[in-house]
Amino acid sequence: MKSRFIDKVIDRLDRMDPGSLQSYFLRLAQEKGLMETILQAVQEGIVVVNASGEVIYTNHSASRLLGFQPETAEGNPIERYIPGIDWEGIFSMDEREWSRLISHDMETSYPEHRFLDLYVVPLSVADPQAGGAVVILRDVTRERLNAVQTIETEKLQAITLLAAGVAHEIGNPLNSLTIHLQLLERELKELKEGDQTDHLQELVGVARQEITRLDQIINQFLHALRPAPVKLASAHLGEILKQTLEFMQQEIEDRGINVHIGIPDDLPAALADTDQIRQAFFNLIKNAVQAMPDGGRLDLTLDSSDRFITVSFKDTGPGFSRERFGQMFEPFQSTKSEGSGLGLMIVQRIVRDHAGELEICSEPEHGATIILHIPREDQRIRLLKAHRAHSEGADE
Repeated sequence: MKSRFIDKVIDRLDRMDPGSLQSYFLRLAQEKGLMETILQAVQEGIVVVNASGEVIYTNHSASRLLGFQPETAEGNPIERYIPGIDWEGIFSMDEREWSRLISHDMETSYPEHRFLDLYVVPLSVADPQAGGAVVILRDVTRERLNAVQTIETEKLQAITLLAAGVAHEIGNPLNSLTIHLQLLERELKELKEGDQTDHLQELVGVARQEITRLDQIINQFLHALRPAPVKLASAHLGEILKQTLEFMQQEIEDRGINVHIGIPDDLPAALADTDQIRQAFFNLIKNAVQAMPDGGRLDLTLDSSDRFITVSFKDTGPGFSRERFGQMFEPFQSTKSEGSGLGLMIVQRIVRDHAGELEICSEPEHGATIILHIPREDQRIRLLKAHRAHSEGADE
């Protein structure tokens, strides 16, 4: 609505006849309706407050973002809906306060978890005699999530390059050790057979097995870090879990860990990449084993629902504190001196690439439970029965 039109109406009020006055008021109503329609249509939330900090107008977007009913907000203080801001300083028309709040980020948890960009404009900008302000809210949650995902991708790329360089440097001495073990085996064959040579052959065999195991760990680690496309196929998670345990058997026994497995006989197949799921299992078992250096119990349980095959890893270690939950998937964040801080980050990426879900339950000194939900091969969609009245109406 143009202010000069209103000024013109005010100047002519004393000279208007009833017909002209009715025409002008009709036009004012039309202008007000148009402005109301525009304000309700915009995606940004708009809240108008008076000089006392009370809400005098809100649009639908503002009520949706802040979780209140527009008809109940009028007359309430703005700090009831947007706390944590020095509104008294704002309404005192302090220029420094206005300039500082040109763009203010805020995080809300109700009615949904969102990130909002808050912009405050004093009404005195348009009219020096006016009090109050206009608060404009913009939902920037998607932009924040995209920025976080971009940062995670960049971190992963940097870690991949670092890991590739480290693996290359480790690979060279491993190859040298393999060659020297082969030469040692040849020398042992030329010696006379006896208890001493048999013992040396056994030690050489153990050394070769450990080198092979280390080489496999490096290859699996690099394979998990690289953002390779997922090759989905029918996979039996119980068999993959048993293979992973067999591969890690020596380390589990050395640490005195008792492993208990629960696999139903009728467990359906999952839709998964066998190699990547094996890497996820390896990382989770490795984390659990390292969390129990003095021995403990590891319960591995598999189950199924209409959509997922669930795999639960429950240990009796120290568990996680609440402060740790926000950093668990950050690279190089580990509470264990021997941990790299990459295991859970890799697991999270693998589960996400499988369109699955990851669940973590833990209390300090009561162990931790990590549950993977991997889509089953024959996903079933449970259909809810239609309401009787609705179905009868459809038959008609």
